[in-house]
Formats: sequence, C-alpha cells, structure tokens
Amino acid sequence: MNPPVLQSHIAGRWIGQSPSQVLRSAVNGAPVAATHAEAIDFAEALEHGRRAVPALLRLDFQQRAACLKALAKFLTERKEQLYAWSAHTGARRADGWIDIEGGIGTLFAYASLGSNELPSGNLWHEGPVVPLGKQGHFAGTHILVPRGGVAVHINAFNFPVWGLLEKFAPTFLAGMPCIAKPATATSYLAEALVRLIIDSGLLPAGALQLVIGATGDLLDRLQGCDVVTFTGSADTAARLRANPHLVQHAVPFNAEADSLNCAILAPDVTPDDEEFDLYVKEVAREMTVKAGQKCTAIRRALVPRRYLDAVAERLCARLAKVVVGDPALEAVRMGALASHAQQRDVAERVALLRQGAEVVWDGGPNFAPVGEGTEQGAFFPPTLLCSRDPHRHDAVHDVEAFGPVSTLLPYDDLDEALALAARGRGSLVGTLVTRDPQIAARAIPVAAAWHGRLLVLDREAAPESTGHGSPLPHLKHGGPGRAGGGEELGGLRAVKHYLQRAAVQGSPTMLAAISGEYVRGAARIETDMHPFRRHFEDLRVGESLLTHRRTVTEADIVAFGGLSGDYFYMHFDDIAAKDSPFGQRIAHGYFVLSAAAGLFVSPAPGPVLANYGLDTLRFVKPVAIGDTIQARLTCKRKIDRQKTDAQGRGQGVVAWDVEVTNQRGELVASYDILTLVAKRA
Repeated sequence: MNPPVLQSHIAGRWIGQSPSQVLRSAVNGAPVAATHAEAIDFAEALEHGRRAVPALLRLDFQQRAACLKALAKFLTERKEQLYAWSAHTGARRADGWIDIEGGIGTLFAYASLGSNELPSGNLWHEGPVVPLGKQGHFAGTHILVPRGGVAVHINAFNFPVWGLLEKFAPTFLAGMPCIAKPATATSYLAEALVRLIIDSGLLPAGALQLVIGATGDLLDRLQGCDVVTFTGSADTAARLRANPHLVQHAVPFNAEADSLNCAILAPDVTPDDEEFDLYVKEVAREMTVKAGQKCTAIRRALVPRRYLDAVAERLCARLAKVVVGDPALEAVRMGALASHAQQRDVAERVALLRQGAEVVWDGGPNFAPVGEGTEQGAFFPPTLLCSRDPHRHDAVHDVEAFGPVSTLLPYDDLDEALALAARGRGSLVGTLVTRDPQIAARAIPVAAAWHGRLLVLDREAAPESTGHGSPLPHLKHGGPGRAGGGEELGGLRAVKHYLQRAAVQGSPTMLAAISGEYVRGAARIETDMHPFRRHFEDLRVGESLLTHRRTVTEADIVAFGGLSGDYFYMHFDDIAAKDSPFGQRIAHGYFVLSAAAGLFVSPAPGPVLANYGLDTLRFVKPVAIGDTIQARLTCKRKIDRQKTDAQGRGQGVVAWDVEVTNQRGELVASYDILTLVAKRA
C-alpha cells in the first residue's frame, strides 16, 4: 500500500496528489507518508495571506485571544490523533506530551496573556506619555500597530506541534496571518495538526497556511511589512539571514538556532550533597528526553576536575538503566531519532567529537534497541564523552551532535568554568547547580552575557523546577551569538515582534484620540452624572469628575494610625518630624489614598462591581496637617474582555486616572484604579 500524500494548505485549498519524497517511520523504517510533487505558487500564497489581514483585524486583541482559547480546547479534545502520528517520529508518550500538550498549553498561555493584558481594538498604547513642552501642550508616546504583512515561520523537525504553535500564537494575537513551513522529516505530524486547525473553523480564512516541502522563491517575494522566523541549525540560520532580498528590503528575521548549551556543577557541591545527584539526573534526562533532539539539550557538562570520575560513574550507572527501543513498549525509556538522515548526522558528529574526547558510555558493542523491526529504525545509543583538556580541543565547543550525546568537561575553578561556558559562543540556556547563593550571584551575571536563559538549580527549587531544557511561554526563548540572536516567547514580548512600533508626537488631546486612552492634559468630558453610575457601554474615555475638598486634620492622622497600626515617627513625633526634610508632621500616604477614595466613590449599588487593583501609584508631595486635598477621577481606558459573570451579565475592565492635589493645585498623589464594570442587562 502506498503511503498517504501530504498536502500543503495554500490559498484556502489543499494542494498535492502526486507523491515525491517518502517519509519513513523512525521506529521501524516503514513508509509513513510522502511529500507532494506539485509546485506551490508562492505569489498566490502571499496574496492570499495579505487579503486575510482585514478579516483578522475585524477581530481585536481580546477577540483573537478568545479564538486562541477556543482553538486550544478544540485541539485538547482531539490530541490523541496527534499522538498517533507522533509515535512515528520515535517519540515516547512523554516526549510527545512535551510537543503536543506543550504546544496546546502555549495557546492557552497566550490566550490568557491577551485576555488579561491587551487592550480592546488593534492599537496597543505602549507608553508612557512623555511631556515635550514646558506648558503641557506637546507630548510624545509610543504605539504598537499591526504590520499588515505576512509572517513566514520555518520550523525544525524535533517539535512539529509545539514549534508551529509557539510561533503561531503570538503571530495570530498580533493580527498577522502566517505561512508555516515544517521540517520535511516530521511534516506528517505538522500536517495533521494544521488539518485539525483548519477543520475547526475557528480562524478567519487565510490566518494559517501550510507548506509541505521546499520554500522555493517564497523568501524572495517578501516585503518590509513581512516577518521571517527560523528554528534550526546555526549554519542554516546564517544562510537564510544573509538572503539578499531579505537584507535589501529589511525584512525582520528572527532565528532560534541549536546551541552548545552547558550545565555547570559548581565547586561548592560535593558527591555527598543532594545537588550532586540533581546534576547527574538533569544531564541524563537532557540526553534521553526526545532522544536528545532538543535545541535546549545539555551538550557540555562542566564539572570540578576533582569530581570528574564521580560524576562519570553516576552518569554511567543512570544511562545503563535506560532501555532504548520502540516507544510503544512500556519498558522503553528512550525512543529513536526522527529520521535515518538524522541518525547518520549524529554518528558523523560523534566521530568528530571523538577526535578530542574519549567515550565514557555508548551502550557497548552489543547495543540493540528492543522491539520488533527496530533494526530498521533510526536509533542511536546514549553517548557520554569526556574531553579531559577542553581548552586544547575546539570540537567540543564547535560541533553539536543533535541527539543523545553530551561531553564531560573538567575545570579547576569557577572562573575557568565560566570561560569554558562562553566558548560555546552563545547558547539558548545554561544551568548552574549550586548550594551557595553567593556563587550564583557571582556566576549568573557573567554567564548571562552568553545565554538566553539560565536555570539555577538547588534542592529548594528542584521539586517544582521545569528543568534545564523546557522553554516556557512567559519567559524568553532564544540566545545570543551561535544561538541565533533572536527571541521567541517571553510573554507579550513575542507579540510585539509582530507589531510595528511608532513614536507619536502631538497635543495631549490628539494623543488621547489616537491611543484610545485618556492622557493628562487632554480635553476632558465633564458630565452631571457620576462616572461610577454609568454602565460599561455608556462610559466614555475622558469622562471626568472633580470632587469636593477635604482638609486633613491631626485627628485624621491619629485615627488612621490607630486603625492601621502605622505609628511611623513622621506622622506622630513633632520633634523628629521637624528635623526631617519635610520640617513637620505629615499624613500617611495610604491615608491620602483612602481619603481620596472617600471623595470620589459613589457609595450606592451601581455598575461598578469591584476594585481589583492599583497601578502606577506615586506619592508625589507630602500632605501636612491643615492641607486641603481634592481628587480628579477620569476614565482612562476601557477593555471589553468579552466575559460574563455567573448570572450572564456582561462586564468590562475600566482603568481610572486619579490625580490628588492640594490647596495650591500641586499634585500630591497619582495612580490608576482598575475596576470591573457591568454592561447593561
């Protein structure tokens, strides 16, 4: 039986009937699928993507976040279809979990970030507003807007699901359609994922296209409004980055390249310490999870020279227990490499490493993966090397065997360890295992210059640690130098990569109109109705209330001190207060805050449901006994999060700008209040 032909999804249709390259199971070599022979019209693909932009932007940030959440739920319900395809890649169920549920979890994470942090609309006011004139009539700020182009995502073979989704999520949230090009070796799993996404009907047409096979002239057709991202080898990243068309048109290019990541066992840790075993476990796990096919895997294990043999002995003991073979078998703890081509590549690179390193463990001459048909699979034994003179041999710092391979490197002091770590010329991640906070405080700032992420592991962190090799949606994934010099993930930082930042200058009134947020100095809307009495839909940005006044008395300060337990000398000691920079007793800052609330709160039941926080709080000037304060409350920002309460009532978030002034009109306190406001029934 001929294997199914994979199809590209281009311009709203599936393309591909004739087989081209046969893709084989990494477990037993059986044919799994074939790429298609039909050529793709990339001009049509890009045109389709550009036409999709208006449909994407008919949704705002909040609505796109809701789409991501719905898609994550849809994929969760159908994840077993993806696990079935994942088995052909040589991945165990636990390996597939990282890829499949890790990818779906990234969708959930970006849905939550978008819902909680992004505005309604498609303009993100980055701020802050900076006064540019002495009279307050001219100011500047920064805004982020959709680029209007198409993102091209070129992904690696090791994570066909996570790799696609971790790029798609922030791209879609930013309102940018994307063309995903998975690595051919495991493209059958990426195609299964995209089929589910398209079949869900949850995305606007053109939001996601799929390329099976080569990219042809795609990159040569891009414009300055487009974006290219790449995950894979450093050599390929360098070649793509230098594409003359991309350079000429200044097309943004973000690379996340494989790197020679390291783990340092600090000199304070002895073989009797719990941290010693944590280190050994971390290195062994990174060698065997996904058969070592992770861009974040530990390639160089740096250990104190006096403990080199002890580390090697414990690592060998752990690796000897690893059963390699068919991932479907319960006893198996490591599966295959993704393809036979990858198997050959790893073998060639290990041969290069062995020119300056000795083999500590490789399973021996009798290594044989367990399971029927595995002799035709792409298996490779866990291989531990040791370079006893790591300064003399460059290969260990230059050559990466992208499989279950790691090399022990001895060092004599911490400075030497850090110097060896830097020999990798840029890494995605490094780990420091230590018991001593002072060692961490000394080492991490030095290592950070050459690493995108750093894990400090000790017995306290270990129970909850996500591990050396686990990128997380909320933290940056990327690294300098050899690692590509780019950034992915990092929470909302990733969304900003797909938006265009512009500085805007003008009057506060104009900046408020452009940004959709009230800017101090802008025209306000004075009304007879208290803003707290308006439902979410009726409230206008800029609606403002100037309160009545209140004079602060000594009795206020005494009463607040008794209530709060705050008897700080500046509030109660006349003599000490006179010797202070203020020259007199002053009111508690939090009393001023509370008194201001008393001035502007509308106490009767109404649309304002809850106050859930303060932002940007500053006490600007002291308030003394006898000073008179007044507050101005202005609707600053509205965010419709498309949510309802348990009774089915809609609600939105409103940020209020609060200015508290004294009798001289001087600002004494400044902050934003965040409230939940009901919509009309």
